[in-house]
Amino acid sequence: MKLKILIYIPVIVSLYNCSYVNEDDLTEDLIIEEVTTYEDNIKTIIDTNCIFCHNNPPVNGAPMPLTTYANVKDAIENRGLINRISSTDLGFVMPFGGPRLPQNLIDLVIQWEAEGLMEN
Repeated sequence: MKLKILIYIPVIVSLYNCSYVNEDDLTEDLIIEEVTTYEDNIKTIIDTNCIFCHNNPPVNGAPMPLTTYANVKDAIENRGLINRISSTDLGFVMPFGGPRLPQNLIDLVIQWEAEGLMEN
């Protein structure tokens, strides 16, 4: 009989410890969202696809440099960069001379703007 009690006590204690008052005790309000930033996401796109013309100074007829966060942010806010990289008009495809940026990269730039153009 003592052996059964010794076995049941840990089981009862563990069941008691697993109880909860309400469902909120089992969940967390912490929501982790990945935010698009210039440093983590956009700089690589620009450096890989745009810098060969949009350097400082710009070459090949590029109207402005895109070498810094401030340059890229200004180009989106004031110079129509998203419209330009989204264009399917063969005379305006970016990067110049094509092929056009892949849509997933354009969408990432659009998402970055929608999320507030955060630097890092």
